[in-house]
Amino acid sequence: MTRIHASALVDSKAEIASDVEIGPYSVIGPNVKIGAACKIGSHTVIEGYTTIGKENNFAHFAAIGGAPQDMKYRGEPTRLIIGDRNTIREFTTIHTGTSQDEGITRIGDDNWIMAYVHIAHDCQIGNHTIFSSNAQIAGHVKVSDWAIMGGMSGVHQFVRIGQHAMLGGASALVQDIPPFVIAAGDKASPHGINVEGLKRRGFSSETISALRQAYKVLYKDGLSFEEAKVEIQKMALASASDTQTAEKLTELHDFIAASTRGIIR
Repeated sequence: MTRIHASALVDSKAEIASDVEIGPYSVIGPNVKIGAACKIGSHTVIEGYTTIGKENNFAHFAAIGGAPQDMKYRGEPTRLIIGDRNTIREFTTIHTGTSQDEGITRIGDDNWIMAYVHIAHDCQIGNHTIFSSNAQIAGHVKVSDWAIMGGMSGVHQFVRIGQHAMLGGASALVQDIPPFVIAAGDKASPHGINVEGLKRRGFSSETISALRQAYKVLYKDGLSFEEAKVEIQKMALASASDTQTAEKLTELHDFIAASTRGIIR
């Protein structure tokens, strides 16, 4: 049975699963869909064309599905799609997309989004990410699976953050962070491979060693960017007998090869 506090304002057109909990003074708009077993804290606003999966937990005072902070926006029915089992804490803001992009902001599954985080229009957030308090993500940013954003960090629009990457607290990021890399500073610069994180996620010692060698090729050996790409691709091909290592080296190569803003270096 849906448990909606008497003071909550839920539009009759909203589609709410039968077991959703909605706290005091929260507001749910007409174009919102909320899946099973979600919990909505007090004073939270969910509006816009927003679709939310199952088992998500929204804390108090979150603002979800608001119009994008883009001066070109003219009220188009752009969307926000949130997956399953996400935790979204107090005062977080997540906006819908714009027609200048695909028109959809996406949040994947199993993400941990702490207080005062801002995720702007058209961002694409993967799975199992962590956004520490006050992380601020500008429009069109792509954050891959298992990435970690430090508290009070700021990310420039159109930047990409690779899988298992980590951005330190109070860092300013203006270019892409390759997969597996730790970055920090103003402006953010590379500080090695996220070794502890990779160990926790089951990466073999051989794969971690290979990624550390690839980091050395990319950042320490004095090679040009084009030369480093070639060397990392050779490393991936030479590791064909080790599936995990070859796969991760290929992911690293393909990410940096596809960069349009350039990578931190």
